[in-house]
Amino acid sequence: MRLRVDEFRPSAGRYAFRVVRPRPALRHTTLSDPLRGWGYLVGDHDGLARLAALFSFAAYSPHTVVHVPLRDSVPRTYAPGTPVDLVLAHQSLGLRPSSWPSLRRGLTCGTPGTVRTDEQRTADHAAAWQARWEQRWERLDPVDRIRPAVHARTLFLFGARDTFASSSVQLEAAAGFGPRHKRAAEGHDVLVTSLHMPLSRGRHTELDIGFQAYPPYAHFSRPGRSASRRSRTAASP
Repeated sequence: MRLRVDEFRPSAGRYAFRVVRPRPALRHTTLSDPLRGWGYLVGDHDGLARLAALFSFAAYSPHTVVHVPLRDSVPRTYAPGTPVDLVLAHQSLGLRPSSWPSLRRGLTCGTPGTVRTDEQRTADHAAAWQARWEQRWERLDPVDRIRPAVHARTLFLFGARDTFASSSVQLEAAAGFGPRHKRAAEGHDVLVTSLHMPLSRGRHTELDIGFQAYPPYAHFSRPGRSASRRSRTAASP
């Protein structure tokens, strides 16, 4: 998949980072703060599909920070908690949440570009993570866990190749199966999956993933049904 991004090179003190941000913004995707142990990510097909690609890109870009602005997205009816942005970074990069506000101020005048993702490679590494999870979920190495942090209205997910690959596959599933749910055509949000990895040692933090078409809902039709075909009523011949 080809994904359009803006690239930035901000610095905080003596540290400089490469930051990429999706272009255009994911206007119909929102993320609520999971600080109390549960968060909710809900988006339309485009938003969830592009998030899957961003997680896939992050998996194989250990020297790059992925920033997804979501705080100013179109509000959703059911998105509890405080809306936050999303940042993906490898644990080995050494990004500190406390330095993010300074880095974020430097995200101006980005350079347009394109990044590529390899869905098959992502699926293979996600399967490898799943196998390790099933064999020894209570004794997973730190590299096999995503470490969450919330600071400056931003959710940070610090992970590695296989953990981000697994998350990418979950988001891809949400983008594909969410629109097929019968409630989706009525404009309701549909809970599809969760990031079912242990996000932290000693406590469980759950991030549910849902699909919701953006209004007006007349534009949306479930896959397998013609968008132009009018539903039959009792009075229809």
